[in-house]
Amino acid sequence: MFLISHKAKQFLVLVVKLLIVGGSFYFIYDQLAHNEKLEWQKFVDLFNSKITIWSVLLILFLSFLNRFLEILKWQNLVLFIKQISIGEASKQVLGALTAGLFTPNGIGEYAGKALFFEKIKTKKIIFLNLICNGIQMILTIVFGVFGLLYFNSQFNVITSRTVAILFGICILLFGIVFFSKKINIKGYSVEKLIHKTNEIPKRIHQKNILLAFGRYLVFSHQYYFLFLIFGVDLPYLILMATISSVYFLASSLPTFQFLDFAVKGSVAVFFFGLLGVNEWIVVFISTLMWFLNVVIPVTIGSYFVLNFKSQWKS
Repeated sequence: MFLISHKAKQFLVLVVKLLIVGGSFYFIYDQLAHNEKLEWQKFVDLFNSKITIWSVLLILFLSFLNRFLEILKWQNLVLFIKQISIGEASKQVLGALTAGLFTPNGIGEYAGKALFFEKIKTKKIIFLNLICNGIQMILTIVFGVFGLLYFNSQFNVITSRTVAILFGICILLFGIVFFSKKINIKGYSVEKLIHKTNEIPKRIHQKNILLAFGRYLVFSHQYYFLFLIFGVDLPYLILMATISSVYFLASSLPTFQFLDFAVKGSVAVFFFGLLGVNEWIVVFISTLMWFLNVVIPVTIGSYFVLNFKSQWKS
């Protein structure tokens, strides 16, 4: 068997780290510098006329709180395996976010977190990350569906018949999953997944749901406050319904983290366009949300990637 020397292995690890970090910053720069819809002069003018120090502090605080709640979620779930500090949880969450920047829907984040633990625990870490992201997706779907229904009741984007058909399809899919839960695919089944989920103590699940709910409220209201700051004056319910609809539909589309703002921005332009909101304001807010909640955490996570030492043992 071909063996790689210790120095060669260290060099390869360093190259991978530099590629991840360098690639992250290149994609961030490319998206910000070459997006033709971003009219920077308009943004500067509006910033000077509308933005106050208190509004800046509020938005930055919500960005911090959004990611901090995610860190607390991960620390809480890992408690099923072992206790880790907030500092260690921060390192794992932010480092994995950076590593998953180039992968569809952040799949690389699963492997990124697993590398912080012994190789024997890989399956458990991937499963815990699935639980961590799964509850957030469930909340996004629930709020998104209700948001879409409310939005549609106000603007009649689709007919009642179409809504009934979509609900029928959802019920059919749920029924198929429920009645086929014992079917095994390569040793995995819905029933086994439920059993594994039930092995985690209820107090961990309850805290996970509570933190996920808090995180959803934080980032959706961060979006809401940005619209208020940019002078968009719409009723609270319709604005929140539109925000939840945008997040739901955008999250349903396969994408990469570094293109996240482009996908959400495109969906947001359509929905907010129906409300009469200027396209450039929607694009700027979507880009700003991406910058605050992805770019800044990835920048911090890059430090952890460069100082990363794998816990895997052969």
